[in-house]
Amino acid sequence: MIDHVGFSISDLARAEAFYAAALAPLGMAEVMRVRPEQAGSSVTRIGYGSDHPYFWIADDAQVSHGTHVAFGAADRAQVDAFHLAALAAGGTDNGPPGIRAHYHSNYYAAFVRDPDGNNIEAVCQRPE
Repeated sequence: MIDHVGFSISDLARAEAFYAAALAPLGMAEVMRVRPEQAGSSVTRIGYGSDHPYFWIADDAQVSHGTHVAFGAADRAQVDAFHLAALAAGGTDNGPPGIRAHYHSNYYAAFVRDPDGNNIEAVCQRPE
C-alpha cells in the first residue's frame, strides 16, 4: 500500500496555484508545508490531501517530465470539475473527460499536463 507520493516541480508559486485549484474539486487541499529551515534542506515541500498529506510537490532542481499521478474521484462530476479547474489554473489538456473502455467499461477519466509537463489524472471507476 502506498502512503504518499511526491515529485519535483520547477516553480513553487506556479505549481502551488495549479494544484490548489486542480485538486479542490477532488476534496484535496494543502495539509502541510515543510520549509527548508525545518528540514535542513534547500527545498520547500507542500503536502496535499484530505486528512493527511498523501501527495507532495517539492521545488527541487531535478524535475522529471515523465511522472504520472492518478487521483481517485468519487463520481464523474468530480472528474469533470477537476479537468475544468486544472485547465483554468494553467494546465493543458491531455485527454478530456470520458470513458476509457480499453481499461474497463466504467473507467471515466480526464488527463491534464501540469505546468512542468507531468501527466495528472482524475478517475472514477464506478458505474454512473
